[in-house]
Amino acid sequence: MRNFNERYENRKSEKVRAYKNTTGFTLVETILATIILCGAVLALGAISTRSLGSTKLNRQYEMAASLADKHLTYIDYVGVEDFIETGQMEGQFEGFEPTYYWKAATAYEGTDNLYQVFVTVSWLDRKRVHSVSVDTMLNGTGLLTINTSEE
Repeated sequence: MRNFNERYENRKSEKVRAYKNTTGFTLVETILATIILCGAVLALGAISTRSLGSTKLNRQYEMAASLADKHLTYIDYVGVEDFIETGQMEGQFEGFEPTYYWKAATAYEGTDNLYQVFVTVSWLDRKRVHSVSVDTMLNGTGLLTINTSEE
């Protein structure tokens, strides 16, 4: 019996030594590594989503600035005085998504037919109103008036 016990103890100590000498990761280490990796992937996804949203908003601001410039060019072409006579000081731009709205205001400066013109373009995105405002000085007489009077 003693022989059997000795052999059993020897095998037991060999198994313990073999278990301690094995290489690899434990289950706890593997789970922790997986959790950390999932957290990193989620963080990158959130950053990407926010970046795409910012890119979209920047595109909308660029479009609004372009539309404001287009409207100022129209006012300059028609002439500030004729623009004021039409009485339409606000409206919306057709064919754009989201819908862009514009408002114009003028102030006579009192010298040489010079007007200060304010144009604000606004739009609604995700239940928030965004706007771009520009102002400039324009001559009261437009290019359209000058061209028709020369003929």
